[in-house]
Amino acid sequence: MTDKNVINLKDRSGGSFNWRKYTKFGLFLIILIFIIVFIVTNVFIVKQGEYKVIRQFGEVVRIIDKPGLNYKVPFVQSVSSLPKYQLTYDVSQAEINTKDKKRILIDNYAIWRIEDPKKMISNARTLEGAESRMEEFIYSVVRSELGQLDYDEIINDEKSSRGSLNDRVTEKVNELLANGNYGVTVTDVRMKRTDLPAENEKSVFTRMISERESKAQEYLSMGDAEKNRVIAQTDREVKEILSKAWAEAELIRGEGEGEAAKIYNQSFSKDPQFFSMFRTLESYKKTINGETVLVLPSDSPYARMLMGYTE
Repeated sequence: MTDKNVINLKDRSGGSFNWRKYTKFGLFLIILIFIIVFIVTNVFIVKQGEYKVIRQFGEVVRIIDKPGLNYKVPFVQSVSSLPKYQLTYDVSQAEINTKDKKRILIDNYAIWRIEDPKKMISNARTLEGAESRMEEFIYSVVRSELGQLDYDEIINDEKSSRGSLNDRVTEKVNELLANGNYGVTVTDVRMKRTDLPAENEKSVFTRMISERESKAQEYLSMGDAEKNRVIAQTDREVKEILSKAWAEAELIRGEGEGEAAKIYNQSFSKDPQFFSMFRTLESYKKTINGETVLVLPSDSPYARMLMGYTE
């Protein structure tokens, strides 16, 4: 070893290797890596649409909800994330009884979000815990609300009050969540479908078919009754119209025949002999045809007319 503790070793090329220089460089590199790791592990980014929860020895000490760069105390604090946006939860299918004592299966879903992460963690611990409590409240409220409605009111679109029902369920579930300080809010609760239990479907379908057939027969009977009423009314009106028409026709015919007789009398009174001959000829039209055989006395009007006697 020479002065200043510098050791010079000859390499294959005949040069020397400076151990002190490279030792300082290695130490600097280790310190730099440590600083980078320290920064990476203790500095974090808060993204849009999320909460960052800072815990110290398991206790929540800070909630960060604004996007940006933040840090935590190394080795003491830990960071976890919670969603800030709206979440969808598919509520488990459940069986309830309606007001008219019918059993139905209901399937709901809920739209919800975290309003206060600290309260949520304190009382529900996790997202799964919050969803579990929310599901219990939804089932309880839906069972209570549907228990006040008949089956037909629930499944019939014309009679259904699902719109107002969803609003009522949402409002009451939020009241229960607020009372429990769970730090979450339900935006909407919707009923996806309502089904009958498998063991009840056949009997209910049979009853529904029977009811529909009965209703159809009732409509047919009402239609037949209405048809018969219309036909009877029409026949009566037709008879009234025909009777009135016949009466008017007879009146007109009588007036015409009277006028004709008056004209005939005026015309024939001017030449009685011609009138007598005319009446006789008219009677021939009605009594004589190609096969008629007449035996007439010589003084009958027919014989006198045929023989040319007009007096």
